[in-house]
Amino acid sequence: QVRLVESGGGLVQAGGSLRLSCTASGGGGIFSRSAMGWYRQAPGNQREMVAEITSGGSTNYADSVKGRFTISRDNAKNTVYLQMNSLKPEDTAVYYCTTYSVPRSWGQGTQVTVSS
Repeated sequence: QVRLVESGGGLVQAGGSLRLSCTASGGGGIFSRSAMGWYRQAPGNQREMVAEITSGGSTNYADSVKGRFTISRDNAKNTVYLQMNSLKPEDTAVYYCTTYSVPRSWGQGTQVTVSS
């Protein structure tokens, strides 16, 4: 099973930017063959999809982040990124990365807090 470790979260003012990283290890090279996703969960809310990227680089975004967030991947580094610009207080959440592999893997999450 793939192990995922997220980093890059923190506290930022509204309008600012952050870049999250998620590095995969293990799994016998499955990372490059797997679609990857970023999800987030705010207190009291369900976990929701933020952005997805296929092994070929096609992307999909939640409507709430389109035009502000960009997902990308570097298969040589087994890493997927989430560039977040024009952050809003409602983007505050714990952000998780995940593989769309079987079995599915999740990272431990990284906190993003956007102050108004």
